[in-house]
Amino acid sequence: MDPNLNTVATQDSQDERAALRFAFGKNWSNYLTTLNGAAIEAAREALVGLVKSPNLSGVRFLDIGSGSGLSSLVARQQGASVTSFDYDRDSVRCTEFLRDRYASGDPLWSVCQGSILDASFVEKLGTFDVVYSWGVLHHTGRMWNAIANAASRVHTDGRLIIAIYNDQGHWSRIWLSIKKIYNKLPKLLRTPFVAAVMFPRELRSLAFATLTLHPARYFRSWTQYRRFRGMSKWHDLVDWVGGLPFEVAKPEEIIFFMRARGFTLVGMTTCAGEIGCNEFVFDRVSETVELPSGPAGLDS
Repeated sequence: MDPNLNTVATQDSQDERAALRFAFGKNWSNYLTTLNGAAIEAAREALVGLVKSPNLSGVRFLDIGSGSGLSSLVARQQGASVTSFDYDRDSVRCTEFLRDRYASGDPLWSVCQGSILDASFVEKLGTFDVVYSWGVLHHTGRMWNAIANAASRVHTDGRLIIAIYNDQGHWSRIWLSIKKIYNKLPKLLRTPFVAAVMFPRELRSLAFATLTLHPARYFRSWTQYRRFRGMSKWHDLVDWVGGLPFEVAKPEEIIFFMRARGFTLVGMTTCAGEIGCNEFVFDRVSETVELPSGPAGLDS
């Protein structure tokens, strides 16, 4: 595996980088204890909306950074042949758990461990009709390389679906500091730290909902959060506070970077300058076009 996967900042030592890497798989494992049919249905609706078809029969689907395995599961249930991989071994186990629970022995769903930064591993995967990586590539430590490698797996006329943390400038640097603090804390202090960090934001949301005479809207943001890709709000908050490595990009940087590689934007949902991910849907319309690195060039 690529030793640079855990890069957080160039001044950090290699040992510190390894220590600071967030335990994504353990968070997903905890999330799976809450998984139910409603969450699976929400994830299915979200995926269908992105690929623009409820029938994925004959579609080759690559899930990069499969995490809990939920997106892979619904892709397979919609008829796609699925390849899932993740760098985090615990995440691989989560995906294997869902496969074995809902599609035991299914030859059209393969799960393995690997890094999107490992060029030889990525090359051996082949190409796919849909390459999906939601909220993953910015956690590799070499985001632009990860995006380029993901794009290389998209077959001509295929689709790339990615979600990347929004660049908030100064606030993004603050978030990086918060994430480093979280990962340096003893495990017993991490949950209180998440609560303390997110409390002002949640209080602001509650106050706004109350002042606009819609307090129930705030509470629905918790009770109905699973409508958003079947996710859990608490587990997403833990990821937001602790997820390292951590990189960000402006929407125009992503679009420029992908256009230079033969892709056209067919869908985008931004977080309007707030915390969270901008979601992009690209279709590949030509072979890779190698242009000099722009503001979002590849790492050397």
